[in-house]
Amino acid sequence: MSLPHAILTALLEKPSSGLELTRRFDRSIGYFWSATHQQIYRDLGKLEEAGLIRALPSAQPARGRRKEYEVLPAGRAELAGWVGRSEDPKPVRDALLLRLRAAAVVGTEGLEAELGRHLDLHRRQLAEYEDIEKRHFPPERDAAGDRLRHVVLRGGIELERFWIGWLTEALAEIGGLPPAPRPR
Repeated sequence: MSLPHAILTALLEKPSSGLELTRRFDRSIGYFWSATHQQIYRDLGKLEEAGLIRALPSAQPARGRRKEYEVLPAGRAELAGWVGRSEDPKPVRDALLLRLRAAAVVGTEGLEAELGRHLDLHRRQLAEYEDIEKRHFPPERDAAGDRLRHVVLRGGIELERFWIGWLTEALAEIGGLPPAPRPR
């Protein structure tokens, strides 16, 4: 049930319309919990039906206006309960890791270029995270909420550093392998 919790978190930070939520997911929450426009709207409807959020009253006519949502006390209680619940880590499920394992039995043709492409993507993501850190988390920004958001960003930075190191090592291993025998 993590997408509804991500939506509750975003709405507690700032009441928003579905479109605004989608944009915010693209700029922040989406870095670690992605969702499509359709998924967000579907879950907004479910959260509203469950009495966890409500559409704010508007002076404009209902037709054609964007609904802006806020979290109700039951939604805040649900989110607070979820934060404290125990949950085991999810197993890693990454196609690139599986492809590397498969290369051990079928050969590495094309894999070096794909690992290089992933390395470039992770380098760009790291640069983006570091830029966000510089812009949004100066040392004087020390409120509790800011510190926790910064910890999340630091987690993303460290994950990107891990992938860059691991991909660099994997590329060195592939580069040092003898050519694969041709299939008969």
